[in-house]
Amino acid sequence: MSRYILTAQAKLDLKEIKNYIGRNNLIAAKRFVEEFREQCQLIVKFPEMGRSYEEIAPGLRGFPIGNYNIILYRQIQEGIEVNRLLSGYRDIESLFSED
Repeated sequence: MSRYILTAQAKLDLKEIKNYIGRNNLIAAKRFVEEFREQCQLIVKFPEMGRSYEEIAPGLRGFPIGNYNIILYRQIQEGIEVNRLLSGYRDIESLFSED
């Protein structure tokens, strides 16, 4: 059975984004979390559809969510592992070099 799991950092990223959106609109924050879950379930079914970020880290792929966020994940035997949930405006390469 395919599934998705979140790293501790991905859970923190999701919480921070949800809280940021929730400061102004709780309904939008809940909608974002629902959209995130739906996108993860879609990625589990089609893990190769995301853009490759192999130049940043081995096996890393990314899939957009919303207007400017990116779900960064790796394919694992049981499905996918979500490593980060980031704004596409951030310097992704520097964030992974710190990990």
